[in-house]
Amino acid sequence: MAHSARRDSPELPDFSLLKRLARDQLIYLLEQLPGKKDLFIEADLMSPLDRIANVSTLKQHEVDKLYKVEYKPVISTSDQLCFLIRPRIQTVKWICDVANADKAAGKFRRYKLIFTPQKFYACEAVLEEQGIFGDVTTDEWAFYLLPLDDDIVSLELPEFFRDNFLAGDQRWVRTAGSTLHLLHSIYGPFSKIYGIGRCSKMAYESWREQVEEGETKARQAEIGNVFLIDRDVDFVTPLCSQVVYEGLVDDIFRIKCGCVEFGPDVTSSDKSMKVMLNSQDKVFNEIRNEHFSNVFGFLSQKARNLQTAYDKRRGMDIKQMKTFVSEELKGLKQEHRLLSLHIGASESIMKKKTKQDFQELLKTEHSLLEGFEIRECISFIEEHISRQVSMIESLRLLCLLSITENGLLPKDYRSLKAQYLQSYGVDHLLTFANLRQLGLLVEQQPGETLTVMESKVGKLVNDKTAGKLTDAFSSLAKKSNFRALSKKLNLVPKSDEEYDLRVPRDMAYIFSGAYIPLSCKLIEQVLERDGWTGLEEVTRLLNGHEFAVTGSTTGSSGADSRAKNDAQRIVLVMFLGGCTFSEISALRFLGRERGYKFIVVTTAITNSSRLIEALLDNHV
Repeated sequence: MAHSARRDSPELPDFSLLKRLARDQLIYLLEQLPGKKDLFIEADLMSPLDRIANVSTLKQHEVDKLYKVEYKPVISTSDQLCFLIRPRIQTVKWICDVANADKAAGKFRRYKLIFTPQKFYACEAVLEEQGIFGDVTTDEWAFYLLPLDDDIVSLELPEFFRDNFLAGDQRWVRTAGSTLHLLHSIYGPFSKIYGIGRCSKMAYESWREQVEEGETKARQAEIGNVFLIDRDVDFVTPLCSQVVYEGLVDDIFRIKCGCVEFGPDVTSSDKSMKVMLNSQDKVFNEIRNEHFSNVFGFLSQKARNLQTAYDKRRGMDIKQMKTFVSEELKGLKQEHRLLSLHIGASESIMKKKTKQDFQELLKTEHSLLEGFEIRECISFIEEHISRQVSMIESLRLLCLLSITENGLLPKDYRSLKAQYLQSYGVDHLLTFANLRQLGLLVEQQPGETLTVMESKVGKLVNDKTAGKLTDAFSSLAKKSNFRALSKKLNLVPKSDEEYDLRVPRDMAYIFSGAYIPLSCKLIEQVLERDGWTGLEEVTRLLNGHEFAVTGSTTGSSGADSRAKNDAQRIVLVMFLGGCTFSEISALRFLGRERGYKFIVVTTAITNSSRLIEALLDNHV
C-alpha cells in the first residue's frame, strides 16, 4: 500500500539535533534565574514546548510550578517569576500589570521574560512606557524550528500568514531568514536556492545578510536545493477539500504539533486519547499519503494479516511460545492498538463526510477547478449559505469561486455577499474587506487597472508614501489568473480519462485526480529546468518576485562526491504562510517518482478552515 521509495533515495538529515539545541538553550536561560521559580507559558507555546522539554526536565532546573498565561491576576506565591512568551504587545502589557500590582502591594519579586523566537523593539518599548523596564530581565529563546516528523519541520507561527500577507507586518521576515541561517549552519551549504513571492525574496535577503555577518565554516552539505514559496502564490490548493488520509484527519480532528486527540467515538471507550502522528506509527505511515478511498481496504487487509500472526500461537510448544511472547507479542499488540485507532478514525471521517453531502461538495469544487457548470456551482453555494451549513465552508467556496473565475461578475458578487451577510450576520463586512485585500474574494473591475489606481494615489501623497500604498493596493487589484496558469502548467488533467486512485500517475491523486497543486507543480518544473527559464509567462501571471541563486558548495572534495550527489537530491521546500498535508503528500509522491527526498519547512500547518479563520474580522 505505502508506495516504495526508489532504492537510490538519499537519507534525510537528522533533525533531532534541532530539538537538542532548543532544549539546551532553554535550560541555559532558565538557569540564568537561579533558585526556585514559577514558569508562565503562553497557551500556544505549550504544545511545542512539550515536544522539546517535558515537565520533568523543567522541574530538574528548579521550575516549581507551571501556569498558563491567562491575562488575569497571578496566584503564584513564588518570589521569582519567569515568563515564556511570544513577542506580543498584549502579553507584555499583562506582565507590566502583574509587576505594577506587586509594586503597589509592596511585594518584591524578580521577573524574567523569555521571548521566543525573538524579541521585538515594540515589546521593550511597552516595558519602558509602563515603568518596569529596569525591574525585569529579558532574553530570547531562539526556538525557530520544531521537527514534527522525519521530513516536516515547523516554525509553529500560525500568525505569520495574517501578519505578513494581510496586515503587511514584515517583522517575521527576519525570523524566516534566521530559520534558513540555522539550517544552513547545521546542514551545510546549499547549492541552489530558488524562490517565488515577495516575502520569500525578503527572507532570502535577510538570510544572506546574516551569512555575511557571521563566519562560514566549511562542512559537508546535507541539503542541496532550497525552494522558498509564498502562500499567496497559490491560494487554490489550501482552499480545496483534502482527501488524503492525513489531510482529512487534520480537517476533522485538528492535528496540533504532530499530535491529535481522538475522542470516545474513535477510541471505542469513554476516554479521549492523544496520539502522536508520525512515521514511528507504522500503520499511519502506510496510509497517511493515501487517497481516503483506499484506506479501508488497506486497514482490513492489515487486520487479516494481524489475525494470521496471532493464530501462529496455535500448536506451538513451550519453547516456541516463549520466543513468540518475548519477540513478537508486544509488537503485535502495539500494531493492534494503532490499527483499531485508525479504523475508528476512518469510520468517524466517513460518518462526518457523508452527513455533509461530501460527494456533492467535491463535485462542485471539481467543476470550479475545471471551469464547467459555474451557474450550478453558484446555486450550490447559495443553497449552502441559505441552509447555514457552515460559515467557514461557505466563505471557502466563495473564495474558490472567485479565484478560479478571476473575480466575480459585479451582480454575482453583490448578490452572494448580501446573501452571506443576511445568513451569518452583517458583522462579517470587515471579513469581506480582508478577503478582497488579499485577492481571495473580489469583484471584476472593468477598466479600473492598477496603474490608474496608482496614479490617483500618487497625486495625493509624496513618492515614498505612494510606494507603500502601491504595495497595499497591488493586492487589491491582483488577479489570480488561475485559468491561464492552469492551462500553461496543465494543472487540471482531462476529466474524460479514467483515473485509478490506487495507482496514482501524478500529483493530482491528492485531489481525486481533479487538480495538481500549483505550488507543487511549480517546484517540479523549476527542479526539472534547473531554474525559471521557460517559465517566464507563468511567473508574469504570478506577479513575479521569482529568483534563482547558485549557492556555495564549499566543503566537498572528490572523495565525498557520493555524499554530495545525495545532497543534490535532498530538496528543502519552505512555505511562508503555511502548508497543507495534501501538499506534503504530493511532494512525497514527486520525490518517489523522481528520486528526490523533500523536506518541508513551514511557518505552520494550514488547511482551508485555518486559512479562512485567520482572515475573519473578529480574529484576535
